[in-house]
Amino acid sequence: MANVKLSLAEMELVNNAEWILTKNRIIEKVYALFGHLSEQYKTHASNAGIPEEVLKQSPKISRGEFYEGLPWVMLDYPRYFKEENFFAIRTFFWWGNFFSITLQLKGRYQQYFALLYPFLQQEEWFVCVNEAEWQHHFGANNYSPLSAITLTEAMELPFIKLAKKLNLSEWESAEKKLADAFHQLISQF
Repeated sequence: MANVKLSLAEMELVNNAEWILTKNRIIEKVYALFGHLSEQYKTHASNAGIPEEVLKQSPKISRGEFYEGLPWVMLDYPRYFKEENFFAIRTFFWWGNFFSITLQLKGRYQQYFALLYPFLQQEEWFVCVNEAEWQHHFGANNYSPLSAITLTEAMELPFIKLAKKLNLSEWESAEKKLADAFHQLISQF
């Protein structure tokens, strides 16, 4: 017989359904926010010089429960993941941590970074310095300020991943700030 005991705090939570219902409502609101953003993104992207094959796929919103143990929701648009050629903008919500927006370029799309570098270098953008391209946290082993890396150094990376973080305390302005960051990313194409 397994001896699985709950702590006092765990026992309180297991007997309180309201906290999980509140979590579910918040996730639904993130889905709604990302739905609104996807429409704005499609409008902005259609007027940019983004390659046609990248714009063909519809926006995709997905979710999970266990990115480093916590729930997450992400919106990918535009999105193109084929062989070793990636072009994607990912908007990410990570429970208890942040919102972020990320541009990921790999293979033949990596050259587009050179267009963005001069415009984003002075902003609060970060560049991925990790070899694991699917990490989203902003730890020092994953992201460094874009201003700390030269264009030449960045172009030598196996992939380019630029990200901007938005604190969850900025929830009320998140839609505008994420849409503005998206526009920054695509305005130079």
